[in-house]
Amino acid sequence: MTHAIVLLECERDSLATLGGELAGLEGVNAAYSVTGDWDFVAIISVPRHEQLAELVTGRIVSLPGVSRTQTMVAFEAFSRHDLEALFSVGE
Repeated sequence: MTHAIVLLECERDSLATLGGELAGLEGVNAAYSVTGDWDFVAIISVPRHEQLAELVTGRIVSLPGVSRTQTMVAFEAFSRHDLEALFSVGE
C-alpha cells in the first residue's frame, strides 16, 4: 500500500466545493481544509505506487480550481493503534 499526503493550493471560487470533490475520489481517505499557505490537505492510500501518480496528476490536478499541489509520499505509516501496541509489548 502506498500512502501520501497531498497539499493543494486552490482558487478562491473553488474553496466551497473542492473538499467534497476531493473526498469523493477513490483513494482519498480524507480531505481537510486548512489554514496557512495551503488550502486543502488530502490523505491518500492506494494499493500500487503507479495509482498514486494516476490519482494526483490525472485526477486531482485536473479538478476545477486546483492551482498547485505538493505530494509527499510516506515511507512508513504509523497510527495511535500501532504505537500503543508497540509500547505495550511485555505488559
